[in-house]
Amino acid sequence: MAKKNEIIVKDVAIKTMSKDGIDYISITDIARQKNAADPNGVIANWMRNRNTVEFLGIWETLHNPNFNPLEFEGFRKEAGLNAFTLSPTRWIEATNAIGIVSQAGRYGGTFAQTDIAFEFASWISVEFRLYLVMEFQRLKAKEQELLGWTAKRELSKINYRIHTDAIKSHLIPEEITPAQASIIYAEEADVLNVAILGMTAKQCREANPDLKGNIRTTLPSTN
Repeated sequence: MAKKNEIIVKDVAIKTMSKDGIDYISITDIARQKNAADPNGVIANWMRNRNTVEFLGIWETLHNPNFNPLEFEGFRKEAGLNAFTLSPTRWIEATNAIGIVSQAGRYGGTFAQTDIAFEFASWISVEFRLYLVMEFQRLKAKEQELLGWTAKRELSKINYRIHTDAIKSHLIPEEITPAQASIIYAEEADVLNVAILGMTAKQCREANPDLKGNIRTTLPSTN
């Protein structure tokens, strides 16, 4: 399933998605910078260009083992001629391309892998391309930060369970009361809190009075 997102570039919403490990950006949204009424026409004009066809073919040759080079050569010979036309759908169906995908529906449009989308954005506007690259890099950095914090949070939960099981097995005598056991758990748990968060549970709650639930699973990343 494709992972979908959105970035704002110069006050314009640009859809993005990640599919089969490849990041894509909506070139339909980018094309609206040039012609809001007919973005598909803008894309078609770009694709009939000989330089564009060669760029797309080289990208597919490098990244797509199922790319059809014979169909590509046919398009390249015709590209630039007055009668030559090429749509994303025709390119995809004829060459088995993966660098460009077309989707129907509310989140539909033509999407291109980032290298291709940035190339298209340069054709539209060099300035817009620079802003697009900057905002996309910011999106990926944010995703990596969230991914890192999620992994850290899950690891802390696993380690905490291992830690408490070890306390139960080795540090808590069978004859003590539940109240006494809870004190031992609290003291040992703060060893983890200091290691993971750099502070005890009490210090964390004093610094974050609005925090609810387990501090290791609800506290935002301190990095």
